Amino acid sequence: MAGVAGILEILRDRVTGEEFDHQVLLEATKGYARPRDAITRLLRAGAVIRVAPGIYVFGPAYRRRPFSREILANLIAGPSYVSFDYALQHYGLIPERVDAVTSAIAGRARRFNTAVGLFLYRPVAERAFAEGLDRVEVPGGAYLIAGPEKALADKIRGERGLGIRNIEQMTAHLVESLRIDELLLLRLDTAELDRIAAAYSSYQLQLLARATRRIQQEAGRE
Repeated sequence: MAGVAGILEILRDRVTGEEFDHQVLLEATKGYARPRDAITRLLRAGAVIRVAPGIYVFGPAYRRRPFSREILANLIAGPSYVSFDYALQHYGLIPERVDAVTSAIAGRARRFNTAVGLFLYRPVAERAFAEGLDRVEVPGGAYLIAGPEKALADKIRGERGLGIRNIEQMTAHLVESLRIDELLLLRLDTAELDRIAAAYSSYQLQLLARATRRIQQEAGRE
């Protein structure tokens, strides 16, 4: 049976990042008589960690750098992009610490409680899926994440029963319920919020754009 060191050397030559899928594992072990046995040895040795069905990272002793939970979120289920609370925390828009990686998905809601953390997926309308996304390059790979405007819109859109009917109520929700610093709202692109609201065909998101615009106007930004 193939030795762990030999298989790992081939695998590390093929994978520049720390995250990879089952096809990469099969390609790295195809020269062995029993590829699945070779993969089992890697897993038992802790050289490779199975994160979700078909998705892996290198074990701690074999990593060149920390793995990216954002890349993993894109890989585990998709098409998807990082959004909601995790993205809002990423941009500093909400004060809470968010442990689960939250993503928007073009499909049904999913949940993966893995060896490297919790990954949550919430569905969004396909017509607005591609609006307002950023592609972030990191060593060894890249991932899709909602821009700050899209992340906030997804958050508002995903909340049920808010009963928000006017700009004043939306402003109160942003500042009091979500506890977003008004100074941070000054940085948002209201034209982008308008585009996202139109893509979603959402009155609440129109209110979000209008409330943000009013805050900026009162602060003298516009």
